[in-house]
Amino acid sequence: MKKIQNTVKIQISAGKATPAPPVGPALAQYGINISEFCQKFNDATKEQIGFTLPVEVSIYEDRTYNFKVKSPLASELIKKAIGIEKGSGTPNKTKVGKITRAQLKEVAKKKLSDLNTKDIEKAMKIIEGTAKNMGIEIEK
Repeated sequence: MKKIQNTVKIQISAGKATPAPPVGPALAQYGINISEFCQKFNDATKEQIGFTLPVEVSIYEDRTYNFKVKSPLASELIKKAIGIEKGSGTPNKTKVGKITRAQLKEVAKKKLSDLNTKDIEKAMKIIEGTAKNMGIEIEK
């Protein structure tokens, strides 16, 4: 079993990793081959282009690494589900859209593996909170 030297968490656009920031500076200090990482990441995520994905890179003492791609950010899934560009700057005053219970459930299903619950109802509550913070009304 190899010993983990460090774990780096970064958010990268799916299929679009380049040695430029944020990838290069985050990983260069650990002596990782950045162009190789970008190639592997882009191959692994080409199906999800259009999303920003949280990535956890485990770096071992011998400078090898592996990475785990998590599901897209909840806010990105919500924006895609209701077709808006961005959330509200003042969510308590300005509403930018509405989301149905069915759309909430879809987003919750996609995020379930990354949330701290296995219950879809609780997951929907978490996603609902994110939607409200973005200035999106929840249809009852």
